[in-house]
Amino acid sequence: MGGDSVGDLGEAMGGDSVGDLGEAMGGEASGHPAADQVAEAVAGCVALLRTAAGRDWDGVNAGRMEWSCRRTAEHIADDLIAYAGQLAGRATEAYVPFEIVMEDGTDNAGVVDVIETTGALFAATVRTTPREVRAFHPYPFRSANREGFAAMGIAEVLLHTHDIAEGLGLRYEPPAALCEGVLTRIFPHVRPGPSPWRTLLWATGRGELPGRAPVTEWRWSNNLVIESERLTLQGVTPAAAAELRAGGTGGFEWIEGGPFEGTRDAAGMVVKAYEGGVHRPEWGMFVLVRREDGRAVGGMGFHGAPDEEGRAEVGYDLAVNARGNGYATEALRALAAWALAREDVQFLFAAIDRANKPSQHVISRAGFTRVSEDVERYAYELRGMDRSLRLHAREA
Repeated sequence: MGGDSVGDLGEAMGGDSVGDLGEAMGGEASGHPAADQVAEAVAGCVALLRTAAGRDWDGVNAGRMEWSCRRTAEHIADDLIAYAGQLAGRATEAYVPFEIVMEDGTDNAGVVDVIETTGALFAATVRTTPREVRAFHPYPFRSANREGFAAMGIAEVLLHTHDIAEGLGLRYEPPAALCEGVLTRIFPHVRPGPSPWRTLLWATGRGELPGRAPVTEWRWSNNLVIESERLTLQGVTPAAAAELRAGGTGGFEWIEGGPFEGTRDAAGMVVKAYEGGVHRPEWGMFVLVRREDGRAVGGMGFHGAPDEEGRAEVGYDLAVNARGNGYATEALRALAAWALAREDVQFLFAAIDRANKPSQHVISRAGFTRVSEDVERYAYELRGMDRSLRLHAREA
């Protein structure tokens, strides 16, 4: 268990084994890779569709979809401008109420031009949107940041280009890095397969993978963000975790001296869980970000999903220069409140080295009670309301 003075979040979350996912994906922190990936995806789509612009798109269904190829192409453009609008308008409660409409008489080549244009507008929006901005998206946590929107836009482009290509009998396979970027940002619950493109097709009900049942229903998942008075606890995607573990920033702006070693080790465990197909995003790792300046100050997270008894174990650490300000206590209270409000959580658990006095003070101030000890550690618990009382409280 980590704390204000000793950061061993990685040990608390289960070790330090990692794969090479970070090298395969590149980093999230250099330049604006998400915007570049949007542009690359759109360019591939446009190049393919232009080769078939003279064919009949209205009379042919797009792959397994009920839409025609023409309707699907228009949908790509609509998604790109809609996502740009969400980010540019800083929408927080709902979708900005507009849609794109093609002028009467627009031919297929004109639709491709619109895809190219809306793609450029979306890429520019992603490139100029500050890192801390989040805008409304309904699933699953009602918001997404620029990387999340970029991944959703890229997914729409890749998948619907595939649908159109299938309908028209064209060959299409996008770059593996684009597919992997989508999977590691908005499909964190999907175990990687032998091919990122085949895995993405399988995960969205468009293909098969050996040893896996067909997918009939699916959704992507943006990262969870939990708010406190001075901080936001931002869920770490497998993409960000890989970059953190490889020595980068994970796309966060850290205070001097951060991230601490324990945060990097914990990020490695996120990667390991993702590669093993057992990662559950809301029960993984969060980076603590100050509201006042958008700077990351530490890491906090769970060992994994709650067990059969409804127990979830927590761990945390802070960058050295962030200690002594009460950040860990504040974040732990917020994380605990979120967890204990869930039906599947009965109590939280933490184990702290006997010599780690600062961390013991943090856990106590957050409301945990010492329940046992051994020669090396103290064990602490924080229990939630009894399930029957929760039900009564809701009905009242």
